[in-house]
Amino acid sequence: MGIKKFEDIVAWQKSKDLTLSIYRVYKNNKDYGFRDQIQRAAVSIMNNIAEGFERNGNKEFGRFLYIAKHRGVK
Repeated sequence: MGIKKFEDIVAWQKSKDLTLSIYRVYKNNKDYGFRDQIQRAAVSIMNNIAEGFERNGNKEFGRFLYIAKHRGVK
Protein backbone atom coordinates (compact mmCIF):
# COMPACT_ATOMS: atom_id res chain seq x y z
CA MET A 1 0.00 0.00 0.00
CA GLY A 2 2.27 3.03 0.34
CA ILE A 3 1.70 6.66 0.97
CA LYS A 4 -0.19 8.37 -1.83
CA LYS A 5 -0.07 11.99 -0.58
CA PHE A 6 2.13 13.91 1.82
CA GLU A 7 -0.83 14.59 4.12
CA ASP A 8 -0.75 10.88 5.02
CA ILE A 9 2.79 11.12 6.43
CA VAL A 10 2.65 11.04 10.24
CA ALA A 11 5.57 13.48 10.54
CA TRP A 12 3.69 15.99 8.36
CA GLN A 13 0.54 15.56 10.46
CA LYS A 14 2.50 16.15 13.66
CA SER A 15 4.25 19.17 12.18
CA LYS A 16 0.85 20.58 11.23
CA ASP A 17 -0.34 20.12 14.83
CA LEU A 18 2.86 21.79 16.07
CA THR A 19 2.36 24.71 13.70
CA LEU A 20 -1.23 25.24 14.82
CA SER A 21 -0.13 25.11 18.47
CA ILE A 22 2.64 27.64 17.88
CA TYR A 23 0.26 30.01 16.13
CA ARG A 24 -2.16 29.73 19.07
CA VAL A 25 0.48 30.17 21.76
CA TYR A 26 2.23 33.15 20.16
CA LYS A 27 -0.76 34.93 18.59
CA ASN A 28 -0.67 37.76 21.17
CA ASN A 29 3.12 37.92 21.55
CA LYS A 30 4.25 41.52 21.10
CA ASP A 31 7.77 40.52 20.09
CA TYR A 32 6.76 40.45 16.43
CA GLY A 33 10.17 39.47 15.10
CA PHE A 34 10.40 36.44 17.40
CA ARG A 35 6.78 35.46 16.78
CA ASP A 36 7.18 35.62 13.02
CA GLN A 37 10.46 33.70 13.10
CA ILE A 38 9.11 30.83 15.20
CA GLN A 39 5.94 30.64 13.10
CA ARG A 40 7.94 30.55 9.87
CA ALA A 41 10.20 27.84 11.29
CA ALA A 42 7.20 25.67 12.15
CA VAL A 43 5.67 26.13 8.70
CA SER A 44 9.05 25.33 7.15
CA ILE A 45 8.95 21.82 8.64
CA MET A 46 5.62 21.09 6.96
CA ASN A 47 6.75 22.62 3.67
CA ASN A 48 9.99 20.63 3.52
CA ILE A 49 8.22 17.33 4.16
CA ALA A 50 5.65 18.12 1.47
CA GLU A 51 8.20 19.35 -1.06
CA GLY A 52 10.46 16.36 -0.52
CA PHE A 53 7.58 13.95 -0.98
CA GLU A 54 6.56 15.62 -4.23
CA ARG A 55 10.06 15.12 -5.66
CA ASN A 56 9.25 11.41 -6.15
CA GLY A 57 12.69 10.16 -5.25
CA ASN A 58 13.93 8.64 -2.02
CA LYS A 59 17.25 10.47 -2.14
CA GLU A 60 15.62 13.88 -2.64
CA PHE A 61 12.92 13.08 -0.08
CA GLY A 62 15.59 12.14 2.44
CA ARG A 63 17.41 15.42 1.81
CA PHE A 64 14.24 17.43 2.48
CA LEU A 65 13.51 15.42 5.63
CA TYR A 66 17.02 16.23 6.82
CA ILE A 67 16.40 19.91 6.14
CA ALA A 68 13.05 19.76 7.98
CA LYS A 69 14.74 18.20 11.00
CA HIS A 70 17.91 20.29 11.14
CA ARG A 71 17.09 23.74 9.75
CA GLY A 72 17.78 26.33 12.40
CA VAL A 73 19.46 23.84 14.72
CA LYS A 74 23.00 24.96 15.46
